[in-house]
Parts: sequence; C-alpha cells; structure tokens
Amino acid sequence: MSSLREIAQALSAAWDLDTTLDLIARRTEQVMQVNSCSIYLLEPNSDILRLRASTRLARDAIGRAHLLLGEGLTGWAAQHGQAAAVREAQADPRFKFLPETREQKLQSLLAVPLVNRERVIGAMNVQTADPHDFTADEIELLSLIGDLAAGALDRAILYDRMNRQIVELTTLAKVSEAVTSPLYLDEMLDLVVEMAAKVMGAPICSLHLIDDTRGELVVHAIDQQPAYWSKPLAAFNKPIADRVIAAKKPITIENLEDERPTRDDDLIQQEYLVSLLAVPLVVREKAIGVLSCYTNRPRTFSESDIALFSTLANQTALAIENARLVTNAAVVREMHHRIKNNLQTVAMLLRMQASSGENLSARDVLQISVNRILSIAAVHEILSQEGFRFVDVKDVADRIAQLTAQNMISPDRRIGIHVTGEAIVLPSKAATSLALVINELLQNALEHAFVGQAHGTVTISLSRSPHHYIIEVSDDGVGLPQERPASTGLEIVETLVRDDLRGKIAFKSGKQGTQVVIRLSQSIAEIS
Repeated sequence: MSSLREIAQALSAAWDLDTTLDLIARRTEQVMQVNSCSIYLLEPNSDILRLRASTRLARDAIGRAHLLLGEGLTGWAAQHGQAAAVREAQADPRFKFLPETREQKLQSLLAVPLVNRERVIGAMNVQTADPHDFTADEIELLSLIGDLAAGALDRAILYDRMNRQIVELTTLAKVSEAVTSPLYLDEMLDLVVEMAAKVMGAPICSLHLIDDTRGELVVHAIDQQPAYWSKPLAAFNKPIADRVIAAKKPITIENLEDERPTRDDDLIQQEYLVSLLAVPLVVREKAIGVLSCYTNRPRTFSESDIALFSTLANQTALAIENARLVTNAAVVREMHHRIKNNLQTVAMLLRMQASSGENLSARDVLQISVNRILSIAAVHEILSQEGFRFVDVKDVADRIAQLTAQNMISPDRRIGIHVTGEAIVLPSKAATSLALVINELLQNALEHAFVGQAHGTVTISLSRSPHHYIIEVSDDGVGLPQERPASTGLEIVETLVRDDLRGKIAFKSGKQGTQVVIRLSQSIAEIS
C-alpha cells in the first residue's frame, strides 16, 4: 500500500506525457522488483499499440516498435482487458518478438491493460531476466498500478495536446505577418504547410494552387527536404488533387497502395507512405488549390481531423485571396491586426480550457475546440463572400446553429435550433466575439438543458431597443440549478461579453427552461 501511495504522489506532480511515462516505468520497475517495465499507448483512431517508454528495452525502439491490438501478450492484455502472466513468455503462442527491442534475454512477462473510464488507452508489462512465477498479489499490484497510471496518462495526453495546440496557434499568429502582403505569399505558404504537418503529425504536407495562366495545379509549398518530393510522388498526387478540385470536398485514402497505378518502386513504397488526407482551398465557392498530408502509418482520419484541416485550408484560402487582392497599406495593416487578434483569441480559449479543472475526455475537449474554431471560421466565410469589414450576426448564428446541430445532436434526439429576429450588422472583431458567445451558450444548452429528455428547442433571437442590441439564447429544458455550477464555457462567455463586447449578461431559469439575455450598446458597431 505504501508503494502505491508513493506512486500516486509522484504521478500527481507530473503533467507532461514524457515525464509521466518515464516516471511510471521507473517506479513500477522498482516497486515490482523486476528487470524491465515497458508502456505501450494506443494511437488515436487506430488499433496500433506503440512503445512509448521502457527501462530495459533498446532506446531506439521507443516510438518505433509497435503491436496491433490483440497481438503479443501485451496486445492480448489490452484487447481482453485482463492481465496476462507467463513464466516462459517466448514459448507462449501469443508472444510476438519485436527484433528492434532486443528483449530476447528477458524470460517471464506480466502484462496488464491501461483502462481509464472504461476506455483502453494502452497496456504495460514487466519482465524478468530469470524465469519467475508471478503471484496473485503481484498481478493485483501491477493491475492497481495500471489503474493509477491510466488516469495519469490520460491527463498527460490531454495536457500535451492542449499545449501543442496553444504552441501551434501562437506560431500561426506569426504567420499573419506574412499574409499581409503579396510579397510574402511563398513564405506564408511555407509556414502553413509546416503548421499543417505539425497539426496532423505527418511527414509530408503539400499545397497546390491553380495557376490561372496555365490552367493547372502547381506545387507551391512542401514541408520536408527537397529530395522527399520526387517526380513519382508529385505525379501520383496530381490526379488526386484534381479530384478534390472537381468535387470541392475532402478526400481521404487509408491505403495509398490501392491508388497507385503501377507497382514500381517509388517514394510511396520506399518511405512507407500509407494514408492521405486532401482538402480543397475554397474562396467564394471557387476552389483555388488543395492542401494535402501524407502519413507513414495507417490512419483513419476522424471528422475532427477533417474539420480542423479544412478550417486551416479555408483560412489559408482566404489569406491567399487577400494577399493577391490587397494593395492598400492601411487595409494590409487592418487585415494583419484582425487575423492576429483572432488567432490570439483561440489561443486564449485553449489556455482557459487547459487550465480548467473540468474532468473532460480528450475527445470532448477537441470537439469543443473544433466548434470554437468553426465559429470564428463562420465569420471569416461571410467576410470572404459579402464584404471586408462588416458581418451580419444573424447569418453567423444560422451557420453556427447548423454546425453545432451536426456535431452535437445525436440522431435519436429531436432537438430543434431556431434563429429568429432581425439582422444585426457588426464589425468583424465584435462579430467574432459574439459568434464565440453564441457558440458557447448553444453548446452549453445542448449538453445540459435536456438531460433525460429526447426532444426540446433552443432559440437564438436577435433584436434591438433604441440604444441596445439584444441577443437571447433560450431553451425549454430542465433549467439551471439554484447555484449555477462553474464551467469554462460560461467563464468564456462572461469574459467576452464584459471585456470584448462591453455588454451585460443575465441568466434566468425556471421550470420552463433557461434564458440568457445579452445587452450590447449600439456603439459597439462603431468599434473596428
């Protein structure tokens, strides 16, 4: 028990993933009195268990060696959710030898799954150099360590993802300096593909633009060494990019081997490029290019992956179009300021989410972040279609309602979202803040207002008084508790209304549901 308490105390002080993995492996080896401890984590959207930490296996195998779910004794433990203890591990039919780990000198093995909230996130094993019969107490001890480790690792994974997003968005703010002038278009595109590669964890990312004079797609940016982009790969990519342009929709390919016209050795085979995601760059319903990423491991791209990559492509398309059209220096400075502010806003939201005490899964946090980014993208989409400075908030609310309904309402629930009232036209900065407020209130209503109910209605209404704009988000759900619980979403709402919009917000709740009323001075329309 004292050993478990020691491990728990150590884990409570660890936050980032690498530190947490190393600490778990070392402390477990000491507590279990074994010769090796190794940890495998399940990769997102796949059945691959990748070696992420070990006290004895070859160091160069970490990050490279992997098992499939169900493969080997460790993969078997992860798939079946139970311990696997074997005296002669290499004689067991379930055992799989990984040459790169150089584990042939180890004899006995005990593996347990890493499960947090009924979700398998990986597995860990301990091994001994001499044959050893693991006792029931040892199996129970490692299982308890696994339970503690799973929670700490899930938290560390989320922490790393959030920090990575913050770093990437902060870096993207620097990109805005390049997108303010056509002179820096190539540099801006290089930064875009670099960030796209980081976001997707891809070894190759490319950006094609349509050359109007030649009437064909031309490569403008590639994130890797020049030798990596060979003629065979460029020729292979072009017909896929043409398909994306024609459809104006994302294309995903899980196995590039199925798409190759020949079996000749080329870069796809040499570099083990396996999966592809390609999305169009669209401005005013016209496709102007394609953003693509290749992975060197099998990957099924999730809806969140596609949404994030498409958002980056849409913002890039808008930046390209503006870089081509903008010549007035004052407009250039205004555009730089706007993009920088929006990126800093998203980074601020992610920091607030990362530092909150809410017990959310990584998937939930990423979905919330996607919805926030898409809300800002809705403002930019209207700007690209209808004007450069002002946005109709009602149009934005309609788009947010559609996106949120698609992402958050399951098919078995009949919840209607209605946008009513009159048009409210605001400058892009105020419209962006108000879009985020509407998004947070709508998400909060869908998540909490209809607990135990299969149907309901959320209404977003916009109106004005002689001196104020009035935005109301109401539902006919269960209402708020007497003491309104703290939440990151509502904290964001109150901060944006108070600091960015200089308005007031009021909550009313009863048996008929909840009503949130925001009052903004009409002078907000004069703030650019």
